[in-house]
Formats: sequence, structure tokens, C-alpha cells
Amino acid sequence: MGNDALVQAGEQVVDEVLTATRALIALTTRSLGELAADLSAAQYRALVVLASRGPQRMVDLAHLLGVEPSSLGRMCDRLARKGFIRRRRARSDRRSVLVSLSSDGRRVLDEATAARRAVIRSALAELTPQQRECAAVALRALSRAAGEVPDDQWPGDPGA
Repeated sequence: MGNDALVQAGEQVVDEVLTATRALIALTTRSLGELAADLSAAQYRALVVLASRGPQRMVDLAHLLGVEPSSLGRMCDRLARKGFIRRRRARSDRRSVLVSLSSDGRRVLDEATAARRAVIRSALAELTPQQRECAAVALRALSRAAGEVPDDQWPGDPGA
């Protein structure tokens, strides 16, 4: 396969992944359902990052979410008002603010995840068993490459 063919094949993969991410965003939006009125996709992602990686300094959370610290500050203000996160000064550096998921935030995240599982299960039912297995293998590799932490490796419940 020549270089041009490799580039073209690579672009086809990018196009397929782009289409798949749109489908996944649509599934996520549908699964948020009633929660969507209280929780934007960006706020939901912030809760996922906190659940999957534990408490984070504001600067680190902004980096993980790919947002400016000032935008994250406003997002955290909204999440704190809803009772989904807690903020506190770091003991080692009083200038640093740590953000963590509250037990209410974990509950909302768990509810949203259960709804997402149902929506995803329904979509997967449209595939053959072989297509489901291929999708699982490919998505697992893509998730790892993107730095996503699998659910079974998340830290324990903050309310426990």
C-alpha cells in the first residue's frame, strides 16, 4: 500500500470515528434525559473526571477537561450550588483549591450512567454478536488511547 493509500485509509478511519463520536454524544444526550435540564454535557464530563480520577486541583481539572481555569471556575460554581461537588483548600498549599465529587454528585452520576447503559444496550441490540465484539475491542483501544479510566478502576464512592 502506497503512502497516499495509507493517508486515505487513515482519513477514512478518522471519518468513521468522527461519525461514531457524534452517535455517542447523541446517546449521552438522550440518556441524560431529565437530568439535561440540570446538567450540561460539560458538567457531566467534569463529574465523570472527578469520579474516575478522584479529587483534583482546579488547575489540573481544567487541564483534564481542556477548558480555561476561569471557565472551570464558573462551572464549579454551578456544580457546587447544585451540591454535586465540594471545594476545599489543599492542606499542602493553601493557594490551591481541591475539587471533589460529593455524594449527591455521585448519585446523579450513577443515575445518568444507568440511563446511558440502557440507551447503549438498546443501540447494541441492533448489531450482530460479532459486530458487538468488534465494537467493544475497537472502543476499548480508543478509550485507552484517549486516556479514559475504565469504570471498574475508579476510586471508591466519596459518600462511603
